[in-house]
Amino acid sequence: MKHNRNYDDAPVDRTPDPQLVPVHFEFKDPKATTVCLAGTFNHWQPDSKTLDSSGVGHWWKDTALEPGAYEYCFVVDGNWMPDPLAKETVPNPFGGKNSLLRVACSPEAAHLADAENLPLKNEHEQ
Repeated sequence: MKHNRNYDDAPVDRTPDPQLVPVHFEFKDPKATTVCLAGTFNHWQPDSKTLDSSGVGHWWKDTALEPGAYEYCFVVDGNWMPDPLAKETVPNPFGGKNSLLRVACSPEAAHLADAENLPLKNEHEQ
């Protein structure tokens, strides 16, 4: 059996690739004929992520992304628009807004991030 010297000294405990997290996008428009997704996760190339259609105006796309923050827009029949269901938006260089998606590294981290944004309720207030 031959050994390759370049690999013999390689560390056994290699760092794994970042874990991909499932992400679900939805859009509703009964008049839309094509809905795509463009963002920093696909180099703003809408043709690479076309949403699936139910045939009655409900569009969706399931994908997986590395943890992090991503800007994106829907492209509906050629018109770019932010996601109406997005929790956050940021200004874009064209005078509009991009949706902001924060992908947590685990479901627990996602729930914690959501909880941090909830208003506090004082049970003693009337």
